[in-house]
Amino acid sequence: MKDMNNTDKSEFLGKEKIFPLLIKMAAPAAAGMLVQALYNIVDTIFVGRGVGSLAIGALSLVFPIQMIVASIAMALGIGTASIVSRRLGEKRFDDASKAVGTGYTSMLAGTFILTATLVIFMRPILGFFGTTDVLMPLTSEYTKWVSIGFFFFAFSSFASTMARAEGNSKGAMIGMMVGAVLNCMLDPLFIFGFDLGVMGAAIATSISQMVSALYFISIYVRKKNTVKIRPEYFRIDTKILKESVILGIPPFIQNAGMSLLVLIVNNSLGHYGGEEAIVNYGMSNRFMSVLIMPIIGIAQGFQPIAGYNIGAKNYDRVKQSLKTAIITGLSVTMVGYSIAMIFPQACMGLFTSDTAIIESSARVLRIVMVSIPLVAVQFIGISYFQAVGKAKQSMLLGLSRQLLLFLPVLIILPLIIGLDGVWGTFPVADTLSSVLTYILLIVELKKLGRADEERKADMETEKDDYKNIQLQPELRAEA
Repeated sequence: MKDMNNTDKSEFLGKEKIFPLLIKMAAPAAAGMLVQALYNIVDTIFVGRGVGSLAIGALSLVFPIQMIVASIAMALGIGTASIVSRRLGEKRFDDASKAVGTGYTSMLAGTFILTATLVIFMRPILGFFGTTDVLMPLTSEYTKWVSIGFFFFAFSSFASTMARAEGNSKGAMIGMMVGAVLNCMLDPLFIFGFDLGVMGAAIATSISQMVSALYFISIYVRKKNTVKIRPEYFRIDTKILKESVILGIPPFIQNAGMSLLVLIVNNSLGHYGGEEAIVNYGMSNRFMSVLIMPIIGIAQGFQPIAGYNIGAKNYDRVKQSLKTAIITGLSVTMVGYSIAMIFPQACMGLFTSDTAIIESSARVLRIVMVSIPLVAVQFIGISYFQAVGKAKQSMLLGLSRQLLLFLPVLIILPLIIGLDGVWGTFPVADTLSSVLTYILLIVELKKLGRADEERKADMETEKDDYKNIQLQPELRAEA
């Protein structure tokens, strides 16, 4: 049922020109994601310079655990956002509000269970994630303090997705930037000023995540949101949750798969290269995130545009926005990609002054990033299928890069060429998964073309019927 008492503040998603609209939606999201990536780099720089290169390995080992927390929040957030965008396009405002309430309640419950499990079984879990005896003291200390902020981290991740779903990409950007900028300010204070080492880095992160969550809460308190939420909506509607989970499985697999990927890679690196290889991966992976995060931001900015216009049956507009998002993603990626490939030593020198580590990490960076520009196609393709409610295609693509294609290559290549086989797995998996995404998108574009032709034919039929009805009184009068 349509709620006529609400004003549709998201109508611009179906009216404005595609490229300016994409920039308007994606720029804040991309900027927010880029700031998050830069925060990871700055955090790693302070830890590497203030504690040592082994501490970078500790952060790298905890990263997949943080990714699991983000995976739960983002999965429910993206699944709920898909529902919200389509309901807004259909003018079903009350249903959009119910979806948001269900999403928040489910996300907070899931985060609580995950955090409690981590705190109780910390050392066995860290050992499972590839932590060696040498790195265990640093890793466990960092995990103990950073886990305090997991609740706020999950809340902020979910809330930013909700803001983008209703077209408030600026609010989403500010919320994520507030935490990231504050963290960059607190890191040197706690690491150097209070001489707390990795514990200081973790405390700074937790405080920053809490402030970010408070900002998103203020959006609802100040009533700056389109979707209104009342207390009775903060309960779990099983029907809505089921749809959110189904739509959220692909991004969960994608993000949790990334966590599993890091876990397996760290274990493989520990076997073939030891602590130094883990440090190399930690440094190169942190820098690589600077390129990937803007792509994710563009994909997130594109999603509400696609979702709204699918709901409004503007199929031609959906096709245009998809093509524009892919071209924009590829263009943005090439800038950072060129810098990394031409100046890898300078990039890795940000984290440490150890010449040997810089040289080995620079070589790793060049190898793992060979096919990174192609990833833009995959992320936007996944975002598209999420937006239009096609969970199977999105799930397949999410699985392809992280598990279906990556794991077999990771198992086979190192057996043949050792440690270089681990590094070579990244470009091989990126290339194969991007080709698969391209094929699925071509098929989808053809379907959209047929759907658009059918819609236009139906509109012509309705016009003819209307003309006939208008002519009937005149014909009767003549008779």
